[in-house]
Amino acid sequence: MRRFDYFELVIMLATVAQWLVLATLTGAVVGTGTSLFLHALFFLTDRTASVSLWMQMMLLPIGGLLNGLLLHYGYLNNISGLKDSIFAAVHTQNGRMPFRTILIKPVAAIITLASGGSAGKEGPCSHIGASLAAAIGQLLHLNSELRLRLVACGVSAGFASVFGTPIAGAIYGVEVLAVGRIRHDFLFPAVVAGVASFEITKFWGVPFDYYDIAVLPNFSELVFFKTMMIGIIAGVVALIFAESVHRTTRLFTAVKLRFKVWPPLMPAFGGVILAVLILFIPTGYLGLSLPMVERAVSGETMPYLGFVWKTLLVAITLGSGFYGGIVTPQFVIGAMAGNAFAPLFGLDPGLGAAVGLVSVIAAASNTPIAAVLMGMELFGGAVDSIYVAGAAIAAYVIIGHRSVYLEQRMAYTKSSWIRIQPDVPVGAEKARLSHGLLRWWQRHRRK
Repeated sequence: MRRFDYFELVIMLATVAQWLVLATLTGAVVGTGTSLFLHALFFLTDRTASVSLWMQMMLLPIGGLLNGLLLHYGYLNNISGLKDSIFAAVHTQNGRMPFRTILIKPVAAIITLASGGSAGKEGPCSHIGASLAAAIGQLLHLNSELRLRLVACGVSAGFASVFGTPIAGAIYGVEVLAVGRIRHDFLFPAVVAGVASFEITKFWGVPFDYYDIAVLPNFSELVFFKTMMIGIIAGVVALIFAESVHRTTRLFTAVKLRFKVWPPLMPAFGGVILAVLILFIPTGYLGLSLPMVERAVSGETMPYLGFVWKTLLVAITLGSGFYGGIVTPQFVIGAMAGNAFAPLFGLDPGLGAAVGLVSVIAAASNTPIAAVLMGMELFGGAVDSIYVAGAAIAAYVIIGHRSVYLEQRMAYTKSSWIRIQPDVPVGAEKARLSHGLLRWWQRHRRK
């Protein structure tokens, strides 16, 4: 070996040692923070889970008002000028986050879910992870590049601890940053942080939900094709979900500006709408709705419009200004849609639910690799990657250049017939037809 080769080997060993220490520390701290949040969340949601319909109808607008007040006044006079977005922390803020995020977002999420708002639990965990990792980076006086990696570690640790999926959660925290590109230099610290966070949350007694599928067919090319069909449907479902959330958000924003509504009143207004809707929609679609995932995966027949009702309640909850996660609803929507449509292709509803769950996450979040791994971890190896991989990637393609995260960056196009401007947020980028396809279309029209 050349002298440089020895020198490089020493540097790589030092890099591994560095991240074993930093990522383990970050994972342990984040795991403790998310454990405190999750225990508080479960305690309060258990207290309100069995309230009467009329009490639930009162809680929703009250929870909306409390959310509005907390988010409005909590971020007033933000002298740092930093956004509380994990995407901004990595892409534009050199690994920095406003520390007040950790004091505001988890409390807002608990209020949302305890009052019945339809949302997820992972959003505050990712914010806890990013905020604590950014604080560790500042405390240790790390340079900007190390802080970027540390914040990515924190996000991965947050996702790993909330779902009990250490590897998938770690990959999700890296893969979600950009569509079509994974920073491989983030992977090692992210996985170490994810595993550390998962072990710490287990130590603190956080419960996790795993699922079993009773019936699995012998795998064949026909079964693979059928799961692909479920994946295509899941891609359309994910598209409906993402567009519903974004369009509802724009609608509430337009109403606020048109009528000059005091901002804290908007989520209270959303709570009133939710209260009216649950006169017609079962209250099981409120909150996390995770029992519905259990029922869908166990093979119980789910209604065809179940994913529509969940999508509607989530869109109004988040669009009006409640705060909560947006990944847990993807579990519910995907499982219900996959369960409902699986019999049309001769598949067991439980397998359809598993495939649908994984595929909607792959599409809506643009994270196909993490989604496939998440399926393997959530279903305990019962559903091998061969059952879900094709479906997940098909769903990822079908949704096109859209995402539930408008700040997610576009790195590469999903089709050679479409062109995009790289490294532009999904919410700002407009996909265009490629020059070659346009020329073909013009020639075809002239004929």
